[in-house]
Amino acid sequence: MDRQVTPDGYFSAGSCSIEDFKALVDQRLDRSDVPHADGIEANIPVYSVPALERVLSGTDNRRRLMSEWARVLKDGAGVLVLEGAYEDTAPLDAATAVFLEIIEKEKEASGGGADHFAAAGANDRIWNSLQKLCLENPDVFASCFANPAISAVSEAWLGPNYQMTSQVNLVRPGGAAQQAHRDYHLGFQSADICAGYPAHVHDLSPVMTLQGAVAHTDMPVESGPTKLLPFSQLYRPGYMAYRQDAFRDFFERAYVQLPLKKGDAVFFNPALFHAAGENRSGDIQRLANLLQVSSAFCRAMETLDRQSMCEALYPVMLKKVQSEGWTGQLTEAAVSACAEGYSFPTNLDRDPPVGGLAPETQKQLFLRALAEGMPVEAFTAELQAQAGRRKA
Repeated sequence: MDRQVTPDGYFSAGSCSIEDFKALVDQRLDRSDVPHADGIEANIPVYSVPALERVLSGTDNRRRLMSEWARVLKDGAGVLVLEGAYEDTAPLDAATAVFLEIIEKEKEASGGGADHFAAAGANDRIWNSLQKLCLENPDVFASCFANPAISAVSEAWLGPNYQMTSQVNLVRPGGAAQQAHRDYHLGFQSADICAGYPAHVHDLSPVMTLQGAVAHTDMPVESGPTKLLPFSQLYRPGYMAYRQDAFRDFFERAYVQLPLKKGDAVFFNPALFHAAGENRSGDIQRLANLLQVSSAFCRAMETLDRQSMCEALYPVMLKKVQSEGWTGQLTEAAVSACAEGYSFPTNLDRDPPVGGLAPETQKQLFLRALAEGMPVEAFTAELQAQAGRRKA
């Protein structure tokens, strides 16, 4: 048994060893492991997309390249750079113009607000920029996403029929850095929730999504491109570890940053320890389109109207809790079979995380209502309001 896993098959805060982590990330990427790469910088393989044009347009050679990328993301550095992913950056310029218009429209509509890691006004974020760009200017959308390299790296990690989503992040001079973290799925959960998932699910979570960023501007190091810790995705209890001071302190001493040119893209395993950097420049408006690509398999077999199910079940559950003495365990089991227990997907413009990393789930609302003794009419109203916020 892996000594990081407790005898019951779960990770905990006590599973984490900073010395084990240091030993794991203290390795070097071998040039022979990345034969298609143009070079290695700071332990990160850099691929020249224009030089790979013929490989990407083939079949057997394309698959060999994708296999290499998958090995890098899973067992190697955990991150790769696609240099010149957009050799022609005109589509990015056109998209940037659309994004800036969207930012201004949304500010006028809402009065502006805080980004997820900076004070109000320091950064701007467009949630669901993929849909917004497509509806605002489908011609620009087509030009941006007709990109064989981005398609290939997405397929390399997730297989065919992946689901693309994206969020634009504009970080102005003075925009603060993030703390080290891992990403979606388990990276968006609290430590307590993460601890409730067995160790093999911690292993599974990273292979369900791919993180990426397309540089819409030049990003010298002083502008704060993403801080990265190669090989850190290999640390199995990392979803429990990244919140701990010892790991965050080590990250700040050991991370690397690569400058990016407009048209470059970086992709990484979501379990890689990473953080957006501080924009220390005097005049660079750092703009990236953050890509979050999901496996085609991230969905259930059947479609259920869980809202109607919750509306039907709640009066019964309220009676059982209040009059029949049902315990928390019985209640949890029944509600889990009925209500949606996950925060995503949602409309983050209307349903932002409040007091945590993810919005309240339907299940959490249901259990909270039972705990508060919420009247049926009030629960139904809250349930309907929640459903309205989640709509596209």
